[in-house]
Amino acid sequence: MGERPRFYLTTPIYYVNDRPHIGHLYTTTLADAIARLHRLRGEEVFLLTGTDEHAAKVVDAAAERGLSPQEWADRNAAAFRAAFAEFGIENDDFVRTSEERHKGFVRRAIASLVESGDVYLGDYEGWYDAGQEEYVPESRAKEHDYRSPITGRPLTKRCEKNYFFRLSGWSEALLQLLEESPRFVQPETRRNEVIGRIREGLADVPISRTGGGDWGVRFPGDEDHLIYVWIDALLSYASPLEAPDRQRFWPADLHLIGKEILWFHAVIWPALLMALQRTPGHEWLELPRAVYAHSFWVREGQKMSKSLGNFVELEQLRELVGRFGLEALRWYFATQGPLGAADADFAERRFAEVYNADLANTVGNAFSRISHMAERYLGGRFERPCEGGALRREAEALRSGGSADPLGLACAERGLALVRAIDGHIEATKPFRLAKQAGQEARVAEILYECAEAYRLASLELWPVLPAKMEEVWRRLGLAGYGAALGGRGAGRLAEWQRWGGLPAGSRLEPGPALFPRYEAPGMGRG
Repeated sequence: MGERPRFYLTTPIYYVNDRPHIGHLYTTTLADAIARLHRLRGEEVFLLTGTDEHAAKVVDAAAERGLSPQEWADRNAAAFRAAFAEFGIENDDFVRTSEERHKGFVRRAIASLVESGDVYLGDYEGWYDAGQEEYVPESRAKEHDYRSPITGRPLTKRCEKNYFFRLSGWSEALLQLLEESPRFVQPETRRNEVIGRIREGLADVPISRTGGGDWGVRFPGDEDHLIYVWIDALLSYASPLEAPDRQRFWPADLHLIGKEILWFHAVIWPALLMALQRTPGHEWLELPRAVYAHSFWVREGQKMSKSLGNFVELEQLRELVGRFGLEALRWYFATQGPLGAADADFAERRFAEVYNADLANTVGNAFSRISHMAERYLGGRFERPCEGGALRREAEALRSGGSADPLGLACAERGLALVRAIDGHIEATKPFRLAKQAGQEARVAEILYECAEAYRLASLELWPVLPAKMEEVWRRLGLAGYGAALGGRGAGRLAEWQRWGGLPAGSRLEPGPALFPRYEAPGMGRG
């Protein structure tokens, strides 16, 4: 048996001066669901997340609290780790840019680029976005009336000596990459934006700064400079994989990010990697296969911002989890979130509507119907499989239909569609009526087996987003081996498990409570 296929994906590393909020949880939850999907397929998966710590603002915020930058970073990095664990995210590593394993890698990489001539000392005169800690080209500054494209605050003019990366020399290679590999930047609208900006011309970019004390990675060979925080951050995708036993996971199959940091990932990052590949010891740094930039959440129709005080913080998310369950939040993120080019609204009433429509009334209700009828009419036991008819065809059609699913998360909608088909099949065949007619026992057993088997297939599609609930389904169907295989970040056997007839003869469906009890909010009513 050959080696298992591998899949390496990353979230952004999150700015350590922020408290964890919906933006961080959204991206990381999606990444967790994608990782689970690839594990279900039998792949060896590595999911990386972490914190970006070497910002000048960290120094200021720490000083305001009477702490050292390291103490402040330690406190906030711990908050991110705790939040991800609390919300059921199973990352394989958590990188911090203040760790020596990372800083050593960054120094070696930059030293190689200095030696190759891809990094040089020069003078910078131009615009700087202090809030984002980003140098802004004149054309982009002018386009936004010399205000930050992200925060709207005025840009500042800077004149300083910096080390520069020769980004200008990579225009043709980057355009070739984007044109020959259309999947490299997704969605398509984002790719077109990046191509348009490259064609406007690329300038060399500053990759160091002076001042800021000792908080950061010292520039190799010039102690007066710290490596610019964004270059430091990008290299964190590679530093945890430098060890020989981890290099097998490189290159990244997917960088999952928010649209505000696309330029760094779609342009500066691949150019850096192409330059590094030409230096001794870094030949292994192949280009990532895909960068996917999702859009933003808005709140009840308004853009979320610190000034408006309307970010959805952990407290609100905890309250929703308390009422609806963790997997309701995962479902809302995966099915209602801003995955495409448009932003999405996070509205509590909509959350309740989606929960009831998709989870309580469909995913949960269909399983309850099958369970109750199987117990009532079959003593809970499926004595013999059946070849399947309409539901088998529906499952096969859903599985083979459509390929425009770059992240794989359409599995949730496929699973939901199959569960709806099960409900429709029950209404069409009416086993609850047939059971009252003499001589129809075999037909009732056949219908209920087909429904249970189709639900088993639906559960495989739903597991990446609803893992705990679908593992409960497997346990009640007598298929706990699925969960055991996937436990401890193990691998599934999706191709085998998707074959019709996986629910064996003699299987007993154990009764139990509703998977998703219907939610009745004050004033919602039942209409």
